[in-house]
Amino acid sequence: MTDPAESPTEPEDRNRPHGDSAPDPNESDPPDGDAPAEPDLVADTDADRHEYDPDADHAFPDARLNEVLDRIASDAEITAYLAAQNVNPVDRKGYNDHGAKHVEIVRDRALRLYELLKEGGVEFNGARQQGLDEADEPVIIALAATLHDVGHVVHRHDHPYYSIPLAADLLDNFLPSVYDVAEQVRVKAEVLHAILCHHTEEQPLTLEAGVVRVADGLDMERGRSRVPYEEGGRGINTVSSQAIERVSLRKGEQTPAQVVIRMNNAAGVYQVDSLLQAKIEGSLLEDQIRTIAINTRSDGDGSGPIVDRVEL
Repeated sequence: MTDPAESPTEPEDRNRPHGDSAPDPNESDPPDGDAPAEPDLVADTDADRHEYDPDADHAFPDARLNEVLDRIASDAEITAYLAAQNVNPVDRKGYNDHGAKHVEIVRDRALRLYELLKEGGVEFNGARQQGLDEADEPVIIALAATLHDVGHVVHRHDHPYYSIPLAADLLDNFLPSVYDVAEQVRVKAEVLHAILCHHTEEQPLTLEAGVVRVADGLDMERGRSRVPYEEGGRGINTVSSQAIERVSLRKGEQTPAQVVIRMNNAAGVYQVDSLLQAKIEGSLLEDQIRTIAINTRSDGDGSGPIVDRVEL
């Protein structure tokens, strides 16, 4: 089975910067006499695209996660797989990036989403039901995000299923440096569950898995879209895949997390619905995430842009 949300597209923009450190627009003071601006309509500083910072204060125990991230970065076998897994989708199939940059984006956004949910009081069930610690929740998420696409070394098609045995072998080598035997088995089980369930054909049973699934869909900006791109074409797939300019993940007004997607063409809604909403559906996080698409377009008479706002 193939995942319709992950189909051929144009090559990625490998020089696109990832993350910035601008002030959070949610924390800015409104002008005197004005009502506070909705966070989805403020200036597009996109501060919430930042990379995970191990030195920052977090809403969860982070020491174990930081240790694991350091070990991932220095693990030669994992690094080699992240490079090798790009050959089939990119070089042989002409798809977009599924290698180290995609993994970096998915892992950073998964940890950002996890923190927003923790700040919102959401209780996770995967590690807890396995008798593991709260500190193991972000470890499960980070490891699953890192290894979720490793099955591409076998084939693009059905890659989530090939990812399971390959990730299992990598985890058998990796986890003994962090956990005892009983914990290794339980962490491994939860990581593999999350890897499998990033595929929309499978049903997540844990919120940790749901976070990884949604984060995979957040890598959808122009040049990185996950829906079909027709070289030289002008069909809905092509226009939609080029319409998404920025994706922001931030604290919501009505839900713990809010995804704000800025588009230059209303056709981008097709991509959002085909990719992100398909990932959110069945993720166990439907009630915790609000998605807003903002289309900034010319008004046609040269007097300025018109902003259309669509809640999905």
